[in-house]
Amino acid sequence: MQSFGIVYTLAWRNLWRNHRRTLIMIAAVTVGVWAMIFMTALMRGMVDQMVVDGVRSLPGHVQVHNPLFQDDPTVSNVMDTPESLLLDKAASVNAVAWTSRIKVPGVISSERESRGVTIFGIDPAREEGLSYIFNDIDEGRYLDSVDDKGLLIGKKLADTLETELGKRVVLMSQDPENEIADRGFRVVGIFDSKLESFEETQVFIAKRTAQKLLKVEDRTSELVFLGDNYRDVSSLLAEVQSVFDDSLKIEPWYELDSYLGTMLEVMDGFVLVWIVVIFLALSFGLVNTLVMAVFERVREIGLMLALGMRPALILSQIVVESLLLLIIGLFAGNVLALVTIKPLEDGIDISVVGEGMEMFGAASVLYPQLNVSDMVLATTVVLVLGFIASLSPAWRASRYQPIEAITKA
Repeated sequence: MQSFGIVYTLAWRNLWRNHRRTLIMIAAVTVGVWAMIFMTALMRGMVDQMVVDGVRSLPGHVQVHNPLFQDDPTVSNVMDTPESLLLDKAASVNAVAWTSRIKVPGVISSERESRGVTIFGIDPAREEGLSYIFNDIDEGRYLDSVDDKGLLIGKKLADTLETELGKRVVLMSQDPENEIADRGFRVVGIFDSKLESFEETQVFIAKRTAQKLLKVEDRTSELVFLGDNYRDVSSLLAEVQSVFDDSLKIEPWYELDSYLGTMLEVMDGFVLVWIVVIFLALSFGLVNTLVMAVFERVREIGLMLALGMRPALILSQIVVESLLLLIIGLFAGNVLALVTIKPLEDGIDISVVGEGMEMFGAASVLYPQLNVSDMVLATTVVLVLGFIASLSPAWRASRYQPIEAITKA
């Protein structure tokens, strides 16, 4: 302990011999750590929001389908089991929310334009706690019941069709006999989603109305379950699999939307890579600072060696000097990150590049997400890599021969 006290005291005093150089290096570490954490928070916020919005765009956390439905999502591939039996089984699953839906491709036509869309027949009450549609109604009303005769369309689609609230449009699809199934609907609600792609491609009618239109009484396309945490759906998936038999296909959200699943995996790996890359840039300055500090103290190091200080203590002194410098920079960088990120957690408006972000499935408002685990990871990586980077100049200092070092010009 006494040796450590001596090493610490010498390291701290040597660190401030050249105030300007030390402060510049601390500033560099501070900015680097801040950049690591700040950019990680932005990326985490973007990816998490993409996943949350993706889950809110109707897939939930676990879905149940006819095995053929995902490859051919038509009314012919609804589940064969009567919906009444499926709902009884679904009710036994311990989920935050669940629902059943009719989902088919179709065409919507106004008096001016036509567009291809996905038609959803929904249970309005169950959708309230599961998907985005209930909270995003901008004009008009939500659907009242499973027998409601109205239609919900997106704001962008309304503009494209040149229609508005209260107007009548026609929905067309195919029934199980491959006959045209069409019907006129009055627009009772217009929703304004965070992603315009949802507004253009999804329309909603009541479930029983959809079943009658498509002639699939007591049949449904999919069951959807929502759990507590989109990052861990294994328990929910296992429970759903235990309730339904093998004749149905049961999939978690990351298999249904492989793009979002891959993004989440890449993000977790990106954090570590990003931190290492930033520190590699800082390490050149750190090593240069330590080399210069050692070079300036060659005679002093030689004198300490001549007086009996062990080479291991010389090495420890340089390493501790490096770690002290990093600790100060890490503390300042973490504080700066907290101060700059916390005020932004209510959202950053990036609507200027909203269309470009939407191509990646991201909304026009970015919510940075500061995780303690990311701050701990950044701190740990910087200390470990800093220790490794300091070994070279420290080893060089400990290898000096006392006589040569003292007499060195």
